[in-house]
Amino acid sequence: MKYKIISLLFLAASVTGYAQTKKTAVARGGATQAQQTVLISGYPIQPVEISNVKVTDDFWLPIIKKVQEKTIEYAIKKCSEEGRFENFLIAGGVKQGTVKGVMPFDDSDVYKIIEGASNSLISSPDKKLEVLLDSLISIVKIGQEKDGYLTTWRTINPAKPPADWVKVDKGVRWEYMNMSHEEYNAGHMYEAAAVHFKATGKRNFLDIALKNADLFVKTFGDGPDKIHAVPGHQIIETGLIKLYEITGKEDYLKLAKYFLDHRGDPSKKENYGEYAQDHKPVVQQDEVVGHAVRAVYMYAGMTDIAAIYKDAAYRAAVDKLWNNMVEKKIYITGGIGAKHDGEAFGANYELPNLTAYNETCAAIGSVYWNNRLFNLTGDVKYNDVLERTMYNGLISGISLAGTEFFYPNALEADGKFLFNRGACTRQGWFDCSCCPTNLIRFIPAIPGLIYAHQKNTLYVNLYMSNTADVVLDGVKLKVSQETAYPWNGKVKLSVNPEKEGSFIIKMRVPGWARNEVMPGGLYSYINAAPATPTLSINGKKVSATITEGYFVINRTWKKNDVVEVNFPMEVREVAASDKITNDKGKISLEYGPLVYAVEEIDNAKTFGDISIAKNTSFKVTHKPELLKGIYTIEGTAGKAKFTAVPYYSWSNRGIGKMEVWIPMASK
Repeated sequence: MKYKIISLLFLAASVTGYAQTKKTAVARGGATQAQQTVLISGYPIQPVEISNVKVTDDFWLPIIKKVQEKTIEYAIKKCSEEGRFENFLIAGGVKQGTVKGVMPFDDSDVYKIIEGASNSLISSPDKKLEVLLDSLISIVKIGQEKDGYLTTWRTINPAKPPADWVKVDKGVRWEYMNMSHEEYNAGHMYEAAAVHFKATGKRNFLDIALKNADLFVKTFGDGPDKIHAVPGHQIIETGLIKLYEITGKEDYLKLAKYFLDHRGDPSKKENYGEYAQDHKPVVQQDEVVGHAVRAVYMYAGMTDIAAIYKDAAYRAAVDKLWNNMVEKKIYITGGIGAKHDGEAFGANYELPNLTAYNETCAAIGSVYWNNRLFNLTGDVKYNDVLERTMYNGLISGISLAGTEFFYPNALEADGKFLFNRGACTRQGWFDCSCCPTNLIRFIPAIPGLIYAHQKNTLYVNLYMSNTADVVLDGVKLKVSQETAYPWNGKVKLSVNPEKEGSFIIKMRVPGWARNEVMPGGLYSYINAAPATPTLSINGKKVSATITEGYFVINRTWKKNDVVEVNFPMEVREVAASDKITNDKGKISLEYGPLVYAVEEIDNAKTFGDISIAKNTSFKVTHKPELLKGIYTIEGTAGKAKFTAVPYYSWSNRGIGKMEVWIPMASK
């Protein structure tokens, strides 16, 4: 087939044209054929799809729009400048040159941008953006080899990888799979192609992904003509499963399970050890270890297998791994992966603050994993971790402007520490740009996390203003939320069924409102909860107990029914387990789902002397002009005063000192 050659000049023009004509992020198209739900295999609880949810929220909508209107365009330009697109053209022989960039996984940045833009198309149909994506996909197709292989650096010059830590012997495919990232590139391609197909109904990207997946099926597995190996950096497993859900082709599902089943198998081609969770069979793993992003991507794939196959051994393993993470290896922000060395989980309770790594990608992977665990079980604890991570250790990874990023997300800054892609300040880009592009793929998909359904039950898991169309056991209904969450805990849920009917709505009572910082007991509140959450229906307060973390409302619903909940908020003081040595004698402050931090810029003269005493009083103040509109915590003890801001917003005003954990006063 002759490919239409799309030049980088045309691409630049497409980006410019898109930037000049892009539409608002609140728009939503109708339920087109392309947006029909693909059943998420094996999970009893299903999400209410992005296409059926319109976010209007004052907190989350600006973040989503920022990515749609600025970050996508910015990342495309950066990828163009650094040769990400050019690599596909060189690999396809339509342009001459050497490999551009310094990472073997640079291809994946292109795929993640396509995925994020496709998620944006689902909620905000935009012909200009759709044409731009067609241009990107045409470029990707040029780089694909005839048999489906697609990793540009190896096609261009297999004997000379872009990074010196990728080992080469014979200069052939699948060498040194721990670091070649051939499977990692493929996994992100599959994930992106699945979303693009859902968004547009077009097969142009899906067919590229399927051709590549068929090559993997032909190449890997048991048998004399196949390679007995597993991926180095996991994600192909969940990508293959998404292709299986679209096509029904069981070969993809079987290969995903094969890749998981054979980790820890000493007879295979390479063994990667703890760094890549290859130290023992996955069903025997009970401690989260190694590279944190690889780990949570693998655990997400394991959860898919547990759901699809009803596999008890996989289910038991993911439960043990999750428990270990939340009981011993997670930060109060939801961040995971404490160590710069290997971007890895540390030992149990090894949670330093100044040198905390907490890669943004790891926070995103944790959300994906926790969302799957909720869909499998309906247990509130998974959404408690998900919410904490989203509001704190995840969106901290992107600046308020949308064009600067954190790779690590430390919990303390001295204004100097800049190790391995920075810790004190967000940067405009990185040699390894996985975090910016991962934020692009994740943030436009947030509307799909708000609601879920199972038979005649609607779960309300996250609180943000929106309208949504839902179907419960064949009954159509419209629901809408009005709230100023996370700044206050009042939520109004309007329910409008197409016809009167009985069904259940389960409204999550957040862990912080149930007096639980996080599942696992690693952190605890010092002061008691201000008041008990309340529930009203059609203006009348009802006596309602919290059942397994939810207000469970089982009634016959009529048009214009209104449910109002209130989760009372006040400043909460948090203490860490004594086993976390770095947090001894310190307190963290929270307000609702938000973790707060003190920054030097707000406390220039007193930063080094800030402490919290037993008589410290707190005042929450709305500052609409500060940091895009926030609520500050002002602490006062005698004449000593300090100001704290939400953790996600720190480092938007220059380099300076910061602390999440504040010393307790000696007296």
